This record gives sequence, structure tokens and C-alpha cells, in this order.
Amino acid sequence: MKLLIIGAGDVGFQLTKRLSADHNITLIEHDPQKAKRASEQLDAFVLEGHGGSYSLLRKAGIGKADIVAAMTNNDELNILICQMARRAGKANTIARVRNHEYTLPDCLIPQNELADLVIHPEKETAAAVMRLIRQSAATDVIDLVDGKLQLIGIRLDDTSPILRIPLRELVQRFDNRNIRIVTIHRRDRSTIPRGDDILAAGDQDFFLCKPQHQSDVISFTGKVKTDISNVMILGGGLVGQFIARDIGKNIHVKIVESNEDKAGEIADLLPRSLIIHGDGTDIDLLAVEGLMDMDAFISVTGSDETNIISTLVARHLRVPRTIALVNTVEYMPVTTTIGMDAVVSKQLLTVNAVQRYIRQHQIASIASIPGVDAQIIEFIAKERSKITRKPLREIGFPPHAIAGAIVHDGRAEIISGDTHIQPGDKVAVFMLPQALRKVEKLFK
Repeated sequence: MKLLIIGAGDVGFQLTKRLSADHNITLIEHDPQKAKRASEQLDAFVLEGHGGSYSLLRKAGIGKADIVAAMTNNDELNILICQMARRAGKANTIARVRNHEYTLPDCLIPQNELADLVIHPEKETAAAVMRLIRQSAATDVIDLVDGKLQLIGIRLDDTSPILRIPLRELVQRFDNRNIRIVTIHRRDRSTIPRGDDILAAGDQDFFLCKPQHQSDVISFTGKVKTDISNVMILGGGLVGQFIARDIGKNIHVKIVESNEDKAGEIADLLPRSLIIHGDGTDIDLLAVEGLMDMDAFISVTGSDETNIISTLVARHLRVPRTIALVNTVEYMPVTTTIGMDAVVSKQLLTVNAVQRYIRQHQIASIASIPGVDAQIIEFIAKERSKITRKPLREIGFPPHAIAGAIVHDGRAEIISGDTHIQPGDKVAVFMLPQALRKVEKLFK
């Protein structure tokens, strides 16, 4: 598939990095330094120039591209590029749009006329944070197969009742048709579990289940769900505003914003929330404003360092639930090591949304977990594919991969060795990157 990506910032760079092994990618970047970095580090044809130049877009093959993804920081430029792509060829178009007014129902231009897919990074991030608030014992909550299944990340402490027990014995303690352990993340290393593996304190383990069995996962791991009544949000940008607007009807919200003018604007927009003008790195200020009395602390400022440090302080003060926005991809592997609770990445959430759309013809969905090497891919079994010929235990599934669940005739079930996958079934597979090619062959 031929992809044309405009913008080699954090999103465009990561998107190209993930997709370049399987697709022919041309990348356009206006900034000389970013273009040089992309050219040196990515397996893609990189052109330096302005993404709004039609002559440059023609040179990049806009008329022959299958997908055009406009990922620059300029909303209007992204929309313009998608409009030109539609007129130049038959490409499917994707626009990264940060101005939420473009996504409102009363916008004069419908979203499907802006682009085939419009992604709002701040809304994606706020939605991820709100899932974590609702499931307060988890480090990650990811919806799969249209919400029929969920992946729940849990960090085990030394009092967990499931430590030091081989997994093949653990499955006898719960109904393996409802819950399955699919990934273990330990000391910066992710593994796909086997029967003789054991769980240890400090592990970040990922459980696949149906939404109605979330509470079973929590009790199974010895965690206690915290009732969230009081929340402090550090950062009054779009992400913080979306979160406060969604949870403010039922939860007491305080927002700490360092910019005085913005604090005044937010106070008018969010009358149910208490807006505090002050420096979020001032620990005394946070303490005076009741940080230790909060059920949750969410740091979503524009500074990764501020978000990391403030959430670590909140954890030190025993705030039950802390969530941090961390956008520097290089920071993600160390967040669990230094004791952070839950982390979201605006860039990675945006990349996941783009990947789901790009791969929708062969794969129903794709997602990555911040700081974890394993990928979650929902394959669709084809007619005469190898995966449909025998029960799963006789297929010889590749190492570093595990089939977690199946959706057959609209019904989701956790997979066992006796499961016989049929053409048209959706299968959620958890794998390390090195297993992708072998798993893809089973579904072709």
C-alpha cells in the first residue's frame, strides 16, 4: 500500500516508523532538521518542503497514494491537504485536527467532508483518561472488538494473592473462558506468558476479559477499586477541559492553571469546576489546595517533566489514583520503573487511531500500550487461511504471540486450545513485534 504522510513531528515520525516495514511511504516535512532526522532514521522516502505545495504533493505521488495522512500541527493545512488529495486521486484521507470546533455537530463543514477520518488528539487523550478514572485500580483500560472485550492492565503489589504461582495452576482458580492473562511487563521487558511462567510483585500484567468481568479481574489480583469523588487536574488545556466537562457533573473537580488569563477563561467555560491560578510545581500550593484529600490527581500540562514529577509527588502523598500525560516516547519505558501509576500519551493514542484506520481492510483494529512492547491486533480470518483449518492447539501458534479472544457471529469469547476459528471471525492477538509476520501468514 502506498502511503503519503505529511508532517514528521512526533505523530508523523512514530506513524512512519511503525508502518514502514509493510508499506511504501513518502514523508513530507517542512522543517529541515526534522526532515534530516526522518531521512536518517526512517525507512521512507523523505521530501523537504511545504505540505501545502501542490507541485510538491504531485512529486510525492498524491494522485497514486492509497492513504494520505496529514499530521502537521496546522489544522487548516491538514484539511487543505486532504481536499487536494481527494481531487488528485482516490486516496483515503486522514486529518489531525486539534481545534474542537471543527468536530462539533453544528460545524458548517461535516467531518466526512473535512477528511475520511478526522482525529482530535486531545479528545482521544481525554477519553483514555476517563476510562482510567472509571476503572481506578487499573494502569490501562483498552476497548477491543467494538467494546465487546477489554484489556485491563494491573500492577501487582507484594500482597497480591496470585504471586509465585505457575499460570497453568492459576487458570484453574478462575473460569478461563472469562479472563486470560495475555502479557507480562517486568523490568522494562514484555513477554507473552506460557503455562510455566509465574507472576511477581511489581509486574504490570494485562488481563483480557469481557466488560462485565472487570470486577473479577480486580478482586482476582487483590486490588481494591477506589471510589472517585474528588479530582485535582493540573493543566487547564484542552485535555484538562474535556476531562472536567465530562466528570464534573458527578465529581468535585479542581483545576490548577499557571496562566492567569487562561484560568479566567476556563472559569467561565467550566462553572461546575473550581479553577485555581497557580504554579503546579509548587508543592506547598497543591498541599494547601487539598492534594492529600483527593481521590485522583491528573497531570496534563504541556510539560512531560512537570507531569511526571507532580504525579510522583501525589503518589508519595498517597493520593489513591494518579494519571500523567507523557508525550516523549523515549520516556515511556521508564515510567513503570520509577513507580508511576497510569500514563497516557497523546502521540501514541493518535498513532493508534491512524493505524486502526489504515489497516482496517486486513485487520479490524490495532493498538499499542504506552511503555509496553506488546501489540494488540484484531485480525479477520480469511477464506482458506491456515488459521481456519484446525483447532487452535493444532495450528502451532508462533512464539511471542497468543490468541486471546474471538468474535463469532457478533458474540465475543475468550479463546481456548479447542477453539476452531472460522472465516470472517475476528481474533484478538497479543504479540511482540518479532511475531507479526508469522501471525499474519496464518490469517492470509
